[in-house]
Amino acid sequence: MSPSTLSRLIQRMEQQTDSPLLDRDNRSVELTESGRKLLEYANQQLEEWQLLKNSIELEKKHLTGKLHIFCSVTAAYSHLPALLDRFRQQHPQVDILLTTGDAADAISHVQNKSVDIAIAAKPEKFPDTLSFAKIADIPLSVIAPRSVPKIHYLLHQATRSDNSASDWQRIPFILPNHGPARKRFERWFSSKTSQKPNIYATVSGHEALVSMVALGCGVGIAPKVVVENSPVKNRVDYLSGLGHIEPFDLGICCLARRSEQPVIRAFFNTRTLSNTTYNRKI
Repeated sequence: MSPSTLSRLIQRMEQQTDSPLLDRDNRSVELTESGRKLLEYANQQLEEWQLLKNSIELEKKHLTGKLHIFCSVTAAYSHLPALLDRFRQQHPQVDILLTTGDAADAISHVQNKSVDIAIAAKPEKFPDTLSFAKIADIPLSVIAPRSVPKIHYLLHQATRSDNSASDWQRIPFILPNHGPARKRFERWFSSKTSQKPNIYATVSGHEALVSMVALGCGVGIAPKVVVENSPVKNRVDYLSGLGHIEPFDLGICCLARRSEQPVIRAFFNTRTLSNTTYNRKI
């Protein structure tokens, strides 16, 4: 551009910033402190613009490769299909590998790099090395076997206003080996009594826990979505009036440093088509 046009442009920027951007004399022109800040800002905007162009260009190309996903059996029925339907419509050339297992192990599978992405309950102490995108709130319920009146009677006795610690000790409980559900059970039970629970069995996976309860082995706490998708759901009863149990944040999890890889980022972007919130930790 011509010198006069450049001068008018600089004057306009100085008016907009309400600060001189250049120190001028007959021999030289130098940036002021405000000018240096504006230059840094301009360079940042140019970098962002280049990243945006690269991103748009990348989206125009057909993604290829593999995406290895881990989730529980229940999540494979309840939440994964909708995500995969949208993802495969947009990226049909990406191969999907699916591994199912105990939901409590989802985070560790991501951390040891055995999978790319996991559908997982967000732990209370979320590692800074992971990224997480919430897809649903998962309420938990206390369940008991429908076919064992004695257990219902014991629960009734334990929840009376004049109960004793021994009342809770007589109730058999089925617990997860580990994971967020185990911690929620421990907090819930400690709000009832200072005694330790009578643990009949510990299991791997919420699906196994629901089955054990349905068989009459004891009482348990399980995600409601697992109960509703269980083939034995008609053999268990939901118990109310036993206190609040904090729900899970269910979401997509991956290693933070891998979150910008094209296939993984595309899967996260697919999830944002639903009205949920993306919470990323780096």
